Amino acid sequence: MEGQAVSASWYDGLSAVRRDGTAWLDETGSLVLRDRAGNSETVPPGDLVYGESLQAETVYRRESVPDFRLRLPRDLPPALASALPAPTRYGRWIDRIGLGKAALAFAAASAGCVALFMTAPEWLGPMVPPAWERQIGNAMVGDLGGKICHTPEGDAALAKLLDAVDPETEKVRAGIANMGMVNAVALPGGQVLLFDGLVQQAETPEELAGVLGHEVGHVRERHVMTSILRQFGLSILLAGSNSGVGNTAFGVASLGYSREAEREADEYARARMAQSNISPLGAAAFFERLGGGGDEEDRDGDTTGDAGDNDEPGLIGWIASHPAPGERAKAYRDSAREDAEYRPVLTQAEFAALKTMCDQDEDVEEFEFF
Repeated sequence: MEGQAVSASWYDGLSAVRRDGTAWLDETGSLVLRDRAGNSETVPPGDLVYGESLQAETVYRRESVPDFRLRLPRDLPPALASALPAPTRYGRWIDRIGLGKAALAFAAASAGCVALFMTAPEWLGPMVPPAWERQIGNAMVGDLGGKICHTPEGDAALAKLLDAVDPETEKVRAGIANMGMVNAVALPGGQVLLFDGLVQQAETPEELAGVLGHEVGHVRERHVMTSILRQFGLSILLAGSNSGVGNTAFGVASLGYSREAEREADEYARARMAQSNISPLGAAAFFERLGGGGDEEDRDGDTTGDAGDNDEPGLIGWIASHPAPGERAKAYRDSAREDAEYRPVLTQAEFAALKTMCDQDEDVEEFEFF
């Protein structure tokens, strides 16, 4: 015998007969098995794989003979032990590097996946092809059906207001939805909706100019798809304009943008209003009336103070989905020029046409939540 022999028992995989004998390594490094009758067979160590660990034995299998089983003592001579496959507990690569290092690797990979998931909307949103975005936006507007208000005077007034806060040649499309919610939304594909509840809350056309300019800012800064991807995930891209996408139209009304995106949209609105010589004091008054004036922000960004005592329940949705009204009101008020001679953005008749637009439209449908 070339190497030190140890006791062994095995099934050759060809019969159900158990064989008992000895095992050792020959001069070529192959494992020799000899039973008590003197019959020998040679097994290349590279053909052996670890099977399981028993109380006093280790079981090995053969890659080339599925039913082969070999039992050897757990306490083997060093030369024989080194030639056999090492026992595994968690998997080959985990056993190779150790459970601790494997756990750290899993943790790092998990953290990377979470980071990718959290940041994907930020870089993926602006990369969505405009054709896809328009398709999704059209589906959402289509879900509103005949609930968009139209009158000749109101449409003209809205177009004039939009022209003042959107100087681009290819205008954002705007409409007023027959909904009592105090809100406004920017939809994919360059579309903005003011809800009639918000229009009724506005006391001056400059207030509406601030809100409309803010939503146009979301469109121009390409915040919309980023926010939609964050809320609805990639499924909305995969759905395209198929059935089901339009059902998210009302969920878009509660989209949450990041504080940075909200401030960028406000900055865009203030810049466009300054360019068109529109007073920002109207927008400041609007936000103060929503509960901001002088309130402080808590650590989570919610307003504290008398905002919760507002007599208009519909205002709460607007406050909850935007930065602190007090902060926004101050930014608009600070942007006003002391020596400026601001011109009215709409006449009183045009403003009135917006206010009565949904009432005057005999064909518009009423939106019901239930």
